Amino acid sequence: MNNQEKEKNFVSAVVYLGPEGGDVQGFFTELSDRLEEHFAQYELVVVNDCAPASALERLREFAAQMTKPLTILHMSLRQGVEQCMNAGLDISIGDYVYEFDDIRMNWDSSLIWEAYRKAMEGNDIVNVCPSRCGGRSRLFYRLFNRYSGSAYRLRTEAFRLVSRRAVNKVHAVSAYLPYRKAAYAASGLKMGTLEYQGQAVHFQDLDLGVNSLLLYTTAGYRISFGITLAMLVLALAELVYTLAVTVAGHPIEGWTTTMFVITCGFSGLFAIMTLVVKYLSLILDTVFKKQQYFVESIEKIQK
Repeated sequence: MNNQEKEKNFVSAVVYLGPEGGDVQGFFTELSDRLEEHFAQYELVVVNDCAPASALERLREFAAQMTKPLTILHMSLRQGVEQCMNAGLDISIGDYVYEFDDIRMNWDSSLIWEAYRKAMEGNDIVNVCPSRCGGRSRLFYRLFNRYSGSAYRLRTEAFRLVSRRAVNKVHAVSAYLPYRKAAYAASGLKMGTLEYQGQAVHFQDLDLGVNSLLLYTTAGYRISFGITLAMLVLALAELVYTLAVTVAGHPIEGWTTTMFVITCGFSGLFAIMTLVVKYLSLILDTVFKKQQYFVESIEKIQK
């Protein structure tokens, strides 16, 4: 396909490269081939989150053979997928942005172009999802979708394509995005899904999952309300038991019942306080935390 027939929209591909490294040459070769095939203008942005030196060396060797620019964003310390991808999004300039949280490609590379075609149908966010995922991820998304109130159901994804409008809108709502996927779903913009036959290769981070449930769903409130209600029922049952024993004329002297109630009551109180503290820490992060990530340097490679 010559340049006259290729898509004129400028696209960016933001790729997370973590400590595990992976098949750098294979992934980026396949990715650049698909972008070169369909787009007249594109860029690659790689976020280095403490990746092995060998993986970076292979990346530079690949970049030296490219005709399009490749930017490596070196993070000053390990910060995780979400913060690193936000950093990559901030320096990308594409009208549409591909987000790759993992370089393990167990899906057909033709889905890269299919995602763009899906976006051209009016979708600002296109999620490319496997047909199967692990039990932990399935449980998380079941809870999230039940309590999120969103019109779109979230799933495990291989990668996603977002428009610049979607990126700008979610960053306008909040400067700190602890979970991009939920922010996109809550943006009000149209979202589409492409499904392929396969198994997810990455798993939901526990801490990220807890933060997401508390920030973007009512699960935290419902859990705390349920604990409070259970403690109330227990207290009423103990009151009825105490009155029954007193009326029957056989009061029991001792500390067993008292300790039972105190133990259960404080257990519920501590559980609720844990949720309160977690909410306060999230509020502190979202309201007062201005620096989302720390960048050491930016390396731009262009032939």
